[in-house]
Amino acid sequence: MSFSHPQPLLRRARQALAALLTGLTLGLSLPQLALAQAASEPATAAAPVVAQESVANPYGLSALWAQGDFVARGTLIIMVIMSMGSWYIIFTKLFEQRKLLKSAEAAAKTFWSAGSVKAGIGSLEEGSAFRYVAESGVNASEHHEGTLVEQIDKHTWVSMSVQRAMDSINSRLQDGLAFLATVGSTAPFVGLFGTVWGIYHALTAIGISGQASIDKVAGPVGEALIMTAFGLAVAVPAVMGYNWLIRRNKMAMERVRAFGSDVHNVLLAGKR
Repeated sequence: MSFSHPQPLLRRARQALAALLTGLTLGLSLPQLALAQAASEPATAAAPVVAQESVANPYGLSALWAQGDFVARGTLIIMVIMSMGSWYIIFTKLFEQRKLLKSAEAAAKTFWSAGSVKAGIGSLEEGSAFRYVAESGVNASEHHEGTLVEQIDKHTWVSMSVQRAMDSINSRLQDGLAFLATVGSTAPFVGLFGTVWGIYHALTAIGISGQASIDKVAGPVGEALIMTAFGLAVAVPAVMGYNWLIRRNKMAMERVRAFGSDVHNVLLAGKR
């Protein structure tokens, strides 16, 4: 009977024992690693969030007024006056046009239903444009006398008087519109002048200080651009109001011219 050598058996037993110990150690370490990872995740999630504090803007219209020189402040005052004047004219002309259109409706209802031209004039509102046109025509028809006036025939004299009255009304309606047109065309350039002046002083201050960082450049330049924005805010309502009032003036004058033509025909031919 033959027996095998005992050393290979001992080597195999040692290897099996070492593998068993390694597996046991790995199995015991895995739950501890999982617990450590789970414990670290809530700690990370519970980390305090740093809130960003809001920084007050040191640049703006108030800072521009406080830090600006007499040129910057004068530019702002000029644009404020332009804006106030534009809105005043817009609302005033709208009130006058509304009053004129109401007078046109009243004239159409009361004047032509009267028994005579003088009675129709008495039915019109005192100081209205339509009463002024009718009175001008009647006065020209009744006072066609004098050395120079007699050289003009009555038809032409009455026509001239009625036309002068209508031209006077049209001139009254145009009052203030030139100011709106001026503001609409010049306000952007006034604001641009303020912006150029502000940028010039901002760049001069930056050059003297020797600091050209983004906060030293962007702040003053952005502050100077407020002038341009303010100039546009003044010009846009003025231009829109001008165009709107011009259109309404044309509509109102059409009513006045139609009334004047009818009065002229009644005074000369006895019919509209």
